[in-house]
Amino acid sequence: MDEVRLNTVVFDFDGTLARLNIDFHLMRQAILKLIGRWGITPGNPDVSYVLEMIHESETLLSSQSLHDARAFSSEAFRIIESIEIRAAENGELFEWTRELFIGLHAANIHTGIITRNCTKAVFTVFPDIANHCDVVICRDDIERVKPHPDHLNRALIQLGSRPCDTLMVGDHPLDVEAGRTSGAWSAGVLTGRHSREDFIRSGAHWVLNRASDLLETIRP
Repeated sequence: MDEVRLNTVVFDFDGTLARLNIDFHLMRQAILKLIGRWGITPGNPDVSYVLEMIHESETLLSSQSLHDARAFSSEAFRIIESIEIRAAENGELFEWTRELFIGLHAANIHTGIITRNCTKAVFTVFPDIANHCDVVICRDDIERVKPHPDHLNRALIQLGSRPCDTLMVGDHPLDVEAGRTSGAWSAGVLTGRHSREDFIRSGAHWVLNRASDLLETIRP
């Protein structure tokens, strides 16, 4: 990383800047139960991520009834948001998160956060986020979330930054994919539920023990 000049760092949130305590198994089971109640037969049984499950089910329903598709989607997001917000109410930032942003800004590094979590949950955990981070784009703010390139690209447009000068940092291989599809550098962090080997397989340029390690290595 010492050989790469960066002027922007974009972070994931849960597991990267805050302790990851969302019960994704509970969330997945709740959405599967909802899908069953609506009588939806998934077109792609390999879809494993909850947001993609909701999107696929909404698309299938929309071919029969736009009203039903919207009703399903509304109910699905109420379910997952309730789980996210409960987790946020018992969540916390890592003890070094605010200092990380202060240090990056002191080095003239632009900062952003892109997350698949909802806005209310993120601001519950990090109420003064606007005082520390230049751009925050939650699930509610964009139609296509990461790893789709729109999510990171929207942040870069708002920051006035180029992918080649940007590092995407996250605790999940989806964050690495988001960086790759946008043409940015990527770093995995081990503060979530994925291993160093997971990030190496996903093509991360670097693997860090935690996001705050950036303060020891990044050069503007």
